[in-house]
Amino acid sequence: MLATDILNQIKPDIKKILNKGLNSEVISSEEALQLLKVNGKEFFALQYVADQICLEKKENIVTFVINRNINFTNICYQRCKFCSFSIADTSEKGFLLTINEIREKVIEAKNNGCSEICIQGGINPEVKFDYYIDILKTVKEVDSRIHTHAFSPQEIYFMTDLFGDCIENTLKELQKAGLDSIPGTAAEILVDNIRQIVCPSKLTTAQWIEIISSAHKLDIPTTSTIMYGHIEELKDRITHLEILRDIQKETNGFTEFVPLPFVKENPILARLKDYPLKSTYGIDDLKLFCIARLYFNNYIDNIQCSWVKLGTRFAQISLNYGVNDFSGTLMEENISKSAGAEFGEYLSPKK
Repeated sequence: MLATDILNQIKPDIKKILNKGLNSEVISSEEALQLLKVNGKEFFALQYVADQICLEKKENIVTFVINRNINFTNICYQRCKFCSFSIADTSEKGFLLTINEIREKVIEAKNNGCSEICIQGGINPEVKFDYYIDILKTVKEVDSRIHTHAFSPQEIYFMTDLFGDCIENTLKELQKAGLDSIPGTAAEILVDNIRQIVCPSKLTTAQWIEIISSAHKLDIPTTSTIMYGHIEELKDRITHLEILRDIQKETNGFTEFVPLPFVKENPILARLKDYPLKSTYGIDDLKLFCIARLYFNNYIDNIQCSWVKLGTRFAQISLNYGVNDFSGTLMEENISKSAGAEFGEYLSPKK
C-alpha cells in the first residue's frame, strides 16, 4: 500500500502532522501530544511514517554494542520510589566493589570481546572522589581502547560536591581520567512536580540540564532517556521530549534516545495509594517509540529499545516502530532485574 493510500484514510489533522514528519519538518509539542492519543487507522499510519523515516535514516541497519554493565555499589541514600536496586548502608545486602574487583570484571569483559563498559552505581556516602577516578583509570589500564560510558548526571552532581569545584571542572577531571561518554539516566521525567513524588532527593530538572549541557560543551557525548508509564500524564512525556530536543538543538551532544518503561513489580511507587499508576503496555509503548522518531527527526538519529525491560520479542517488534538500536549485550544487569524484570541480563551477539 502506498503512503498516500494510508494517509488519505485518516483524519486530516493527523494526516497533516504525519506529512510534516515525512517531509522532515519539525512537529510541535502540541502535535506530538495529539499523536500520543491516536488509535485505529491513525495509529497504523503513525507506525508507517515512523518506520519510513527510520528506513530512510538508518537504511534498515540495526545496531547494538558488545558491552558490559558494572554496578559498583547498591548502597544509596536517595531511596527513589521507583528503584528496587538501592540498599541502605546499614543493610547486610549492601556492597561496594573494590578497584581490584572492578578490574577483574573489566578483564572478563575484554576477554568476551566487549568494546564498551557501562558503569553506574548508587549514591554511596562512603565513596570518595578518588574512587571514581580510579575506576576510570582502571578501565583504561586494562585496555585503553575500551569505551568508558560512565556515571549518571546524579552521580556527577554528587561527585561535584565531593570534588569541591564546579560541574565543568569535575567533568574535566573525569574526562582526563578516561571518561568517554555519559549515560543520560537520572532523567526519569523532567517535570519537577513529578520528580518531587518519584525521586524527591534527586537533582532537579534544571540541574540535570546543566550537567548534560556542560558535558556536551566539553565534547563528552551522552545518551538521553525517559522513564515512563508510572504516575506521569501524557503531556509530561511530551514536556520531557521537548527539553531533550531543545538541548540537542543547542549542543548536538545526544547520541541516542532510550525510552525506558517503568518496571512495576517491586518498587514502592507501584504501591502508593495516593498516586495510582497510569501505566499501560503494548500500543502505548509503540506510540512513544514512533513519536520519538518523528519528534527527534532532524535532531537525534538513534532511537534505542531496552530489551531488558521489554523482552526480546517485544523489542524486535519495536524495530518496526521507529527504533533502530538494540542496546547492548550487557553481561550483567541488576537494576531492572531488582525491579521485577524477567528478561535476563545477557544477550549474546549471535542471538
